[in-house]
Amino acid sequence: MKVGIYMASGTLLKERIIEESKRIGIDKIGFATAEPFDGLDEKLKAQQAKGHHSGFEHKVIEERVYPELIFDQPKSIISIALAYPTKMSNPPPREKGVRRGEFARASWGQDYHDVLRNRMERLIDFIRETADEEVEFKPMVDTGELVDVAVAQRAGLGFIGRNGLLITEEFGSYVYLGEIITNLEFEPDQPVPFGCGECMRCVTACPTGALLGDGRINAKQCLSYQTQTKGMMDEQYRRKIGHVIYGCDICQIVCPYNKGKDFHFHEEMEPDPEKVMPKLKPLLTISNKDFKDQFGSMAGSWRGKKPLQRNAIIALGNSRDRTALPELLRCIEEDVRPVIRGTAAWSISKIVTKRDNMVIEFLQEALEKETDEEAVLEITQAIEVIKNKKMK
Repeated sequence: MKVGIYMASGTLLKERIIEESKRIGIDKIGFATAEPFDGLDEKLKAQQAKGHHSGFEHKVIEERVYPELIFDQPKSIISIALAYPTKMSNPPPREKGVRRGEFARASWGQDYHDVLRNRMERLIDFIRETADEEVEFKPMVDTGELVDVAVAQRAGLGFIGRNGLLITEEFGSYVYLGEIITNLEFEPDQPVPFGCGECMRCVTACPTGALLGDGRINAKQCLSYQTQTKGMMDEQYRRKIGHVIYGCDICQIVCPYNKGKDFHFHEEMEPDPEKVMPKLKPLLTISNKDFKDQFGSMAGSWRGKKPLQRNAIIALGNSRDRTALPELLRCIEEDVRPVIRGTAAWSISKIVTKRDNMVIEFLQEALEKETDEEAVLEITQAIEVIKNKKMK
């Protein structure tokens, strides 16, 4: 049937889309106009000028603000949300002497980009079949041009909290977001008003002060960003990541809207305990093939294995795991990547509790062979730290 027939009968098409969305496993759906996001360009440019962007965002700010620049004659944007679990039903058993890392909840299960794209493709197929073959769509998830939370807020899915995340009434902020631009025109839903009130728990709890309190974030100070960089992690963030090797959930955990929220609607989002809480020491020597087999289906693997290995080394240092010393010394001696060598030296300096002349001698020999400036600095600092420890 033609689009006009449905539009002439009011909201029938919209209602059918909502019904279908529930059938195919979309937890929340909303409809927004495709008008420019007034005021957003100024905010994004100000954030960019302050150096608060992560660099992972879409580079052209205008295309993030004006849907007409990325889609011919857009009329509406359909926003969807899928709720993800926050607790494991079968966490890995505690083993004496075994240290584990942790992936943030948003990386549990199958890569959410794939899950959301699947749902949107199925919804688009339904709309094409129900409306008209000439209908046009542009779906996107996270890495697209538009700002997901801005679209979702306009579409009535929730409000943008002080932590910059969308907060829904039903699922808190534990939702994945996606959107579809279309040339179909729908009656827009009403935006949800700001609901944080005077609450500042997320701002106060953020270990690095990355949250600015009004929904803006200094992304480069966010621990989630820090775990995804590929270079040497700035020392001020290393202790703060604890044993987390990808992402950060702190601002979500403390949010009152998230209290008691734990939904298990989608089988593909269920966490594999050995993947989301992996043993740290085996990560240091994991092959490319084994890394792909174990972690390749997770969103947290998108930057490759080096950042996760670096983070695992930091986590071992934070846990002061002496049993990891042989593997860390081997990293310095054998690994071809300066980031791994340098980070291993830092970790060793945290694990060694007293002046250890054998370790000092090993690091001095490594320093003589080291050619990378950052690794030289890390090894030099590690030697000084260990030298200054008391003999016991």
